[in-house]
Amino acid sequence: MSNDVLRTAVIGVGRMGRHHARVYAQMPGAELIGVVDHDATRGADIVEEWGGTAWTSIDGLLAAGVDAVTIATPTVHHRAAAEQLLAAGVACMIEKPLAPTAEDAAAIASAAETAGVALQVGHVVRYDPVMQAIKSLGVLRPRHLELHRISPMTFRSVDVGVVLDMMIHDLDLLTMLVGDAPEDIQANAVAVLGDAEDVCNVRMTYAADESGHGCVANVTASRLAMKTERTLRLISEDMYVSADFVERTVKVIRKSANAEQIDELRKRLATGEDLSGVNYLDLVQFEDLKIIDAEPLRLQAEDFLSAVRTGERPPVDAEAGSLAVQVAERIVETARGGQLSLA
Repeated sequence: MSNDVLRTAVIGVGRMGRHHARVYAQMPGAELIGVVDHDATRGADIVEEWGGTAWTSIDGLLAAGVDAVTIATPTVHHRAAAEQLLAAGVACMIEKPLAPTAEDAAAIASAAETAGVALQVGHVVRYDPVMQAIKSLGVLRPRHLELHRISPMTFRSVDVGVVLDMMIHDLDLLTMLVGDAPEDIQANAVAVLGDAEDVCNVRMTYAADESGHGCVANVTASRLAMKTERTLRLISEDMYVSADFVERTVKVIRKSANAEQIDELRKRLATGEDLSGVNYLDLVQFEDLKIIDAEPLRLQAEDFLSAVRTGERPPVDAEAGSLAVQVAERIVETARGGQLSLA
């Protein structure tokens, strides 16, 4: 398969699925053979623009023959679509979250393992240019993380609460940056427009790593904010990282680059010198990381199709996708059980 053109398709061509169809249609080594959508008119519009055939059921797609698909249906339909496709030996990219419950996520992961085909979860924020810049710093071993993801209500993805809709992105980033699931979760949430939470704040504590250092993460998600904010702040033993995904900036303060300044400040403080008139920002050296412009969805698709060709495990596999759903479920349960803030 390594030299063959992969036959690709998209299941569900709503807000996100239509972009997946475009990416497949434009990728060398891939052919968009069509889309599946229960709305025949919507499916026809997509194939008119990007080519292929529009089907209203997965059966028609399977009869035509397909190697790899993206599932971009509402989350509640992920399991049924994935199990049918995986059983037929079709590799699947599944939009985040992998499933609405940890039980469903585990079932999808099991189906992929049984079928022996690639399954990647569409946590596309890992491929954001800002996140790519942060990854270029190497192993970070964070001690503290603060992540904010807030925006005005868009009335999209209202079938799930803000934890599965928005915070799930940051839960996956925590999986990438920290690795394990948190040992302790404290959560509070508020539901305003329905039964599901619209605002949630979480404090998570992670076990100590091999160096003996643990990590604490504070995560906030809201779809009722006045403006859009996407920020990440990370503190490790060696550096401080401040990232703004909206402004597309990453600033780094390295401990090693400021060793002399820190030593001098310690000496001055030890003598009792009054430093209240000193501007701290004038004393430290900042580094602005270079942001390389690239489409995250395209980078994600390249990794997915590479895994299909080589048989290697996808970068964001079923295990990572399941872990994010498990943590999300614990957060919602904690908020519901420990507080009176959810309807």
